[in-house]
Amino acid sequence: MKTVLCYGDSLTWGYDAAGPGRHRFEDRWPSVVDERLGKRGRVIAEGLNGRTTAYDDHLSPADRNGARLLPTILATHEPVDVLVIALGSNDLKKHTGGGRAAEAAFGIERLVQIARSYPSSFGFRIGEILVVSPPALVATADPDFDAMFGHALEESKRFKDAYARVAKATGCRHLAASDHCVATPLDGVHLDAANTRSLGDAIAQTLIPLI
Repeated sequence: MKTVLCYGDSLTWGYDAAGPGRHRFEDRWPSVVDERLGKRGRVIAEGLNGRTTAYDDHLSPADRNGARLLPTILATHEPVDVLVIALGSNDLKKHTGGGRAAEAAFGIERLVQIARSYPSSFGFRIGEILVVSPPALVATADPDFDAMFGHALEESKRFKDAYARVAKATGCRHLAASDHCVATPLDGVHLDAANTRSLGDAIAQTLIPLI
C-alpha cells in the first residue's frame, strides 16, 4: 500500500466558513481521496490553517512556514510514496508572501527542492509529487477576510498558470483546483462541503494512475 502525504493549509485541514469551524471528517478532501483510493493508498492529512509555502507569519502563535516544517513532516511519515502539496493562498497576504501568485510559485518550487533532497536516514526517496494550485479567491462581505485577501482577487487567477510552469520545470504533476471547485463568498477563500469533496474527487483521479 502506497503512502500519500497531503501537505496543505486550511483547505486541507477542512476549514468550514459557515461555522466558522471544521468540515465533517468525511467531507475533507484528503478523506475523500482516501475513500476513492481504497486499499491502494494510505492518505495522511497534514493541513494547518494559515500555512504558507515558504514565508513567515509573525502574527500566528504557530509556525506557518511550510518550507521550515516540511523536513520534519517528511521525517514523521516516511517513507512517502506520493507527496501532494496544496499551498499558496496564504502567500497572497501582504504580510507573508507579498500578495502575488509569483511568490507562491517560488515557494512551491522551494518545497519541491526540499522534498527531493531530503536526507532520509533510511535512504527513502519521495516518489511522485503533485502540486495543487489553489482555487481563485472570490469577493466577500466578511470584513476580516476582505482585509486580508480582497486586494488579491485578480492575482489569485494567476495561480493556475504560475504553478503549471513550476510543475513543468520540476517534473511534477499539476492539478488546478480552480478547474474543480469554487470558493464560498462567506469568506472568499475557503470551500463549502460540496466543493471540498469535488476537489478530493479530482485529486483522487489524478493520483490513481500514480499508485
